[in-house]
Formats: sequence, C-alpha cells, structure tokens
Amino acid sequence: MKNMIKIREVSDKYDITARTLRYYEDMGLIRSARSDDSAYRMYGDAAIKRLEQILILRKLNISIKDIQRIFTASGSDVVLDVLGKKVRSIDDEVALLNELKEIVLEFIHKIERMDFDSNSDIKLLYDKAKEIEPHLVAVEYIGKPSNAGRLLDVTEKLEKKPDIRIVELPACRMATSGVQPGGNHERFNNMWTKLDNKRKDRFFSRDFMWYDKEKGGTVWWYAVEDWVTESDTEGFGFEEFDGGIYATAIVPDFDYNEALRAYNGVKDWVAQNGHFALDERPKHEAMWHASGPVIHKLLGYHQTEYYFPIRANTPPAKGKRRR
Repeated sequence: MKNMIKIREVSDKYDITARTLRYYEDMGLIRSARSDDSAYRMYGDAAIKRLEQILILRKLNISIKDIQRIFTASGSDVVLDVLGKKVRSIDDEVALLNELKEIVLEFIHKIERMDFDSNSDIKLLYDKAKEIEPHLVAVEYIGKPSNAGRLLDVTEKLEKKPDIRIVELPACRMATSGVQPGGNHERFNNMWTKLDNKRKDRFFSRDFMWYDKEKGGTVWWYAVEDWVTESDTEGFGFEEFDGGIYATAIVPDFDYNEALRAYNGVKDWVAQNGHFALDERPKHEAMWHASGPVIHKLLGYHQTEYYFPIRANTPPAKGKRRR
C-alpha cells in the first residue's frame, strides 16, 4: 500500500502508544487500513495529518468530545467556538491568579505587622488563612520562550498535578486474559461481563489491565469469587494477585501523555511524602481501570484510573544508624 506506514512507526514518530491510536480510531477521529497480506494497521497521509491536528488540540487541553465536534462540523465555526471558550477559561484563571496575588500580598503585610506573642494577632492570622484557603491553587510563574517551543513549554508548566488517593487492594484470584493475539480481548470482556452480572455487590470494580513487558501485550484481569471455576471463565486461567497498596490518579481517555503525567505526579507525591516508595516489581505492575459505557456516554470519553504500586518505607531499627 503506497505511502502507508505501520502503527508502530506512527507510535514511535509521535511518541504515543498504539493503544492511544486505537482509541482515537474507536472514537472516529482517525482511520486506518489493513492490507491483504498484513495484520498491521496502516495509516495514510490523511490519517497522519488528522493525527497531528489531534495532538495539537490535546496539547491545548481540548477534550476528545470537543475534538469530535470540530472534525464533524463543516467550516470553522465550531473550532472558533471551542478555542474561544479556552481563551475565556484562561482569562478566568489569570484573573484568579491576580486576585490570589493580591490576597497573598495582603497576607504578607499582615504578618509583617503582627506580634506572634499576641493571642489576638494569632487569631487574626488564623482567620485570614481560613479566608484565603479556598483560593489557594498551584501557581508557577513561567517565562516566555521563543516561538518554536512556546506552546509545549507553557502547557507543561501550567499542567496541574493529579489528585492522588491511596487504596489497599486485597489479595485474590484473578481470571486472566493473557496476552491476546492482536490485542483482541473481546471474548474475555464478554466472559467477565457475564460473571459481573452475577455478583451481588456493586460497590467497586473488579477488572484491571496492565502491560506485560516480557510478552509485549496488554493483559486483562478480573477478580473472581471463590465459587468461580475454569468452566465459568470459559477456559481462561487464573493468577494469584498479591494485593497491596496503590497510589491512584484519574485521567481522561487512554492518552499516553495523560498517563505519563499521572505517573510523574505519583512519583513526585511519593518523593515529597517520604512515607512511601514505588514498589515496581514483576507481577506487581501499574494497572488501569476504564469506566464503563454508561459513564462514557455521559462524559463523552472514557475516565481511566491508573493504579501505581507503592509500599510503606521501613524505618531504620532503633539503635542503628543509617550508613
């Protein structure tokens, strides 16, 4: 096929995962083709051009839902509307930062005038702190690089750290898809959906995915109850899951850059917290769980929660020095 390149080449060139490319296809944003003699997805000039447009819009934090609107509309009205809303959002943030600056300066002046030996002054300081608490946001003051790198530099520095929560997953048996040929997990999905309909509690999800580096493919796990046998899983095997502590972060879609931001956010959080360390070892991998079709329909995109394994730091024994 003339002027067509494979999915792996596209992934390497644009530094995005094959999974993200397939997701963009599922959302109708780009199209691939397959030749008769190849199982690989292939992308032509039109798909590559569209992908470059997607990546630019994602760098501007434009949602997948709005990107769909832009690509399905005729003319430029929709893209102007979307970008206009983005400008207004930035204006709102700038106004908030200016307001915050004035509040903090006023706070500084009050501290300079206060007597910390005076109970009344301490009370005033406490009241002022409570007053500005709802306004506090992560602020970074940025420079103005030259034209070529300005977009990337600004978006990177304005990115907010993901919110982190700590969860403890219990040890359990997981039905496992294994690494499926061509990444096809449809049969496993149908199987665990049947099992999921039989469970009584609806308080949490039981399915997770993770990337098997050794075999080069995605594995899907589903936590099963004690009564489940291989006949119930239609031939899929089981693995023993150790459980443990995980730091989680929620990102939109299956975007590689968002996942990387979540991972770096967790690493920064772990480093600053001091009570935990990353716990990356075989069979104790980073995992993700994607929202189901109902939430996808409401939001217009998949909400994905990434689970990064961590462990509690072991304090040094009493009477012994660290070397």
